[in-house]
Amino acid sequence: MQALTQWSADDRRSIIGVLTDIDDTLTTEGAITPDALQALADLQAAGLHVIPITGRPVGWSEPFALSWPVDAIVAENGAVALIQPRPSAENISKNNLQALPDQRKALSKRYQQDATTRAANFARMQQVARRVLHEVPGTMLAEDSPGRETDIAIDHSEFTHLPPDRIAQVVQIMQSEGMCATVSSIHINGWFGAHNKLEGARWIVRELLGRELDAEITRWVYVGDSTNDQLMFQHFPFSVGVANIRRFEAELTHQPRFITPSERGTGFAEVARALLAARVG
Repeated sequence: MQALTQWSADDRRSIIGVLTDIDDTLTTEGAITPDALQALADLQAAGLHVIPITGRPVGWSEPFALSWPVDAIVAENGAVALIQPRPSAENISKNNLQALPDQRKALSKRYQQDATTRAANFARMQQVARRVLHEVPGTMLAEDSPGRETDIAIDHSEFTHLPPDRIAQVVQIMQSEGMCATVSSIHINGWFGAHNKLEGARWIVRELLGRELDAEITRWVYVGDSTNDQLMFQHFPFSVGVANIRRFEAELTHQPRFITPSERGTGFAEVARALLAARVG
């Protein structure tokens, strides 16, 4: 992982969009920091597309899709997107972050799976969740589970602590049931379907912008913090880990190309400043 300062100004200047994780990338101790929120506003005011992609549920994500200065939020590891109209420059100005309009009526929810498939998968996932809770001591569903529609999540570090061997056991059970399984900085997520963060990114760029992500992959940057961001780190020529990714360094098969000096939301703000500095330099 190279220092963020090693990212050339020419490459930064070509970036048109930022895809980012949320937990421990935009947020610190579960809340977005003022510098990260301002960074989102500054990026969008400069004309860059900003799309968080998270393992968090769609219900948990809705308030942020309504209030953050972003194009959309892709939730549940690529399964569902919450899309809002692009706010005006006035509403995302530095002194008016809290004046973003309530766009609840305009917020659009889009899924990668049809309703019949989602219903069938939901029933199967509840069975797997019951098996995990029965077979793995100390496991509990994530507290945000009521807002989930297309996956299940087991808490390992948000409100409880699971040791590595039990995390691995949960992953093994999910996979044995035919589920995809990933481990974020706080949860173990499992779902049925071919979607993931990368497929979700490709889908939302096509749905929202009418663009093909892979055809312009060097014009996008991905920012993350955890092992479940490895697919994105591998795929994106320009990927950045906020500094707290160091705690997972030994577990990373694919590392981000660059790393920020600071952790979490402050690290994301450093990425934003680097992008904006290249555009005016």
